[in-house]
Amino acid sequence: MASARPVVTLEVMRTLHVESKTTEADGVVSFVLSGSDLPRWEPGAHVDVEIRPGLLRQYSLCGDPADRTRWRIAVLREEAGRGGSAHLHDAVPQGATLRVGDPRNNFPLVPAPRYRFVAGGIGITPLLPMLRVAEATGVEWELYYGGRRRSRMAFLDELAAYGSRVRILPEDEHGLLPLAEIVSGDALVYCCGPGPLLDAVERLCPADRLRVERFQPREVAETPARGFEVVASASGRTVRVAPGQSVLDALGRAGLAMPSSCREGTCGSCETTVLDGEVEHRDSVLSEQERAAGKTMMVCVSRAVSDRLVLDV
Repeated sequence: MASARPVVTLEVMRTLHVESKTTEADGVVSFVLSGSDLPRWEPGAHVDVEIRPGLLRQYSLCGDPADRTRWRIAVLREEAGRGGSAHLHDAVPQGATLRVGDPRNNFPLVPAPRYRFVAGGIGITPLLPMLRVAEATGVEWELYYGGRRRSRMAFLDELAAYGSRVRILPEDEHGLLPLAEIVSGDALVYCCGPGPLLDAVERLCPADRLRVERFQPREVAETPARGFEVVASASGRTVRVAPGQSVLDALGRAGLAMPSSCREGTCGSCETTVLDGEVEHRDSVLSEQERAAGKTMMVCVSRAVSDRLVLDV
């Protein structure tokens, strides 16, 4: 569960200008943010955007990775959200400024001879730079893009330039995406979108051919809360984590500040190396193989199965 306390973050935020603000679909606006000598990023990267002091939201970079002067993000208005997206839609005009963090990437595009890209709704955003790279390198690829209706699906004009490689399949016209057909074969599958879409793809596609990114935390069957100890290896300090308290909060209260942003296990900013102990993973970032290896954990949500964890802190 996300904490109501202010976010603790150790990353450098930069102030960027809103060069343009464009309506891309019903409920979706894009922002082109301009600066100079911006950090390099690769397809799949996202950034923290400061909505107000202490409140950050994460958005995928969906522009051109080669452009070191502009970043583009797209924001879906979440009517049931906590006000971050509504603020960006209603209160941040062209010409304003936004504070933005460095790119992070939990969803990198790895080399492959064939790709199948699957997007649901706003999940198209991290895939757009991947299409650009796949097209430039000449590999085989296809995109299947679903949404409730065409008017709510962003960047359709931009995608039209790719011709028949792109399948636009609104639910009110075509029904649900034919996922079993899409994930068949030997292509590497990249999927982003709402939780039910990702859950369905994960059931159908072998884990070694699938890469997903979640904007919302996956549902986790939590075990009863229990306390445990965390040893911070760098200082040798031992910190007690109480039942219901996160490792992140326990370390912070002990004066050991950690990078963090989403506090929901989706952004990856608090990933920490585990030197000893067994982890109960509750994040939405690590693959099943990474969880089984137990080498890292997201300290904002994950806990200990063992009575003691030793972390590289």
